[in-house]
Amino acid sequence: QVQLVESGGGLVQPGGSLRLSCATSGWIFSIYTMGWYRQTPGNERELVASVTRAGTTNYADSVKGRFTISRDNAKNTVYVQMNSLKPEDTAVYYCNTAPITQPWGQGTLVTVSS
Repeated sequence: QVQLVESGGGLVQPGGSLRLSCATSGWIFSIYTMGWYRQTPGNERELVASVTRAGTTNYADSVKGRFTISRDNAKNTVYVQMNSLKPEDTAVYYCNTAPITQPWGQGTLVTVSS
């Protein structure tokens, strides 16, 4: 059974940084394109960053230049480094394949506020 476990969220001031991690298990992680998604109340989850198994990355315009996605296939883990955070980045962040193929994990809450 595939498990996706997100961590690293928290409260940060505008302009600050956070690094989120998503530890996965129960599958062959390395063959999938992985993505980070986020969701705010009343809105659908949106894909903000993805990384292919070869390491090619893609970003939503809203986070381009501020977020960096990476993966460690040996650890079955995907990361996102978030810099220059803005209040509008406040959301619950999730990882999954891109496109989505697995049940969602619990997510990790990021709150950007002074």
